[in-house]
Amino acid sequence: MAAGDLEESLKALGKKSFAGIPEATFVEDVDSFMKECEGVEPVLRNLDEQHGKYKFMELNLMARKKKLKSKIPDIQKSLDMISVLEAKKKAEERIETQFLLSDLLYSRAIIEPTDRVCLWLGANVMLEYSLEDAKALLEKNHETATKSLAQVHYDLDFLRDQMTTTEVNMARLYNWDVKRRQALNAKQ
Repeated sequence: MAAGDLEESLKALGKKSFAGIPEATFVEDVDSFMKECEGVEPVLRNLDEQHGKYKFMELNLMARKKKLKSKIPDIQKSLDMISVLEAKKKAEERIETQFLLSDLLYSRAIIEPTDRVCLWLGANVMLEYSLEDAKALLEKNHETATKSLAQVHYDLDFLRDQMTTTEVNMARLYNWDVKRRQALNAKQ
């Protein structure tokens, strides 16, 4: 299932948000809403604070999206390399390659046909796997990362809707206050 398909199915389910983003309520009738409040300044301040929280959530989601977008190609490269190793093992051919030792320093290597591979798991941990186990793990990680990316896209769309609703509410309340002040000045 592609990330776009997953995102569409999430929208069809009507899921609000995976990240726990609070839903902004649209103020339909500003006059009746303001009758329940004690002045426009505290309401605008609360809406501004809510908008700031949405902006902070957006920054976090964008960072997560960037991380996932860089992670998915790395996983795919590892999967491709496992496919090469499997093909060379079947053909009983050696692989002649170069690998990075440090910045701008490469070394030549000859890899004998093998059914084992080592994977970096993170936090300075490397484990040895059979080619089949490594492929299964990487495919699972690729699927999980793709689903997570679709969820982040969905959450970003949802978050942008909430930010827009909050901005519209702020503008409507501000305009209501301006009209109210103008009406008071006209009476005086």
